[in-house]
Amino acid sequence: MKDITKKYTNDEITVVWKPGQCIHSTLCWKGLGEVFNPTKRPWISLEASTTDAIIEQVNKCPSGALSYFYNNDLDGTTQQIESETIIEVAPNGPLLVYGNVSVKDTAGNEVKKNKVTAFCRCGASSNKPYCDGSHKKIDFKDNA
Repeated sequence: MKDITKKYTNDEITVVWKPGQCIHSTLCWKGLGEVFNPTKRPWISLEASTTDAIIEQVNKCPSGALSYFYNNDLDGTTQQIESETIIEVAPNGPLLVYGNVSVKDTAGNEVKKNKVTAFCRCGASSNKPYCDGSHKKIDFKDNA
C-alpha cells in the first residue's frame, strides 16, 4: 500500500491524515461531522470548527491515521506521546498500541510510530502488520 500523507491546515494547526493507517472506525466524522465529512472533497474542513475541538477529535483517532502539529512548530513534526505504552485488544478488531513504538519489518526496516498504532488480528489486512479495517469486511469475531 502506498504511503500517502495529506495535510489540512488552518491558522493554528495542520491536521495530518495517513489513509494507509486508517481503520475506518468512523470516530472522526461521527464526533465532528462538520470537520470530517467523508462524502465531501476535501473530506477535512478545518474552518468548520474550533482548533481545540479539532485537536480533541484527532486525539480520539484509534489508529493514529489522524495527527496534528501546531503551525508555529518549525520542524512540522506531529505530537509525541509522553506516557507509558498501553496495549488494548479492540473487541472484534485490531490490537491497539498506545504510545511511542518502533516497528521493524522482516527486511530490518524500522518505522517509528506515535500516539496509537493498530495492528491486524484478523489476518485479512492488505497493509500487514497494520490494520486496514478488513476485520469489518470479513466480520471478524474474537474467540470467546
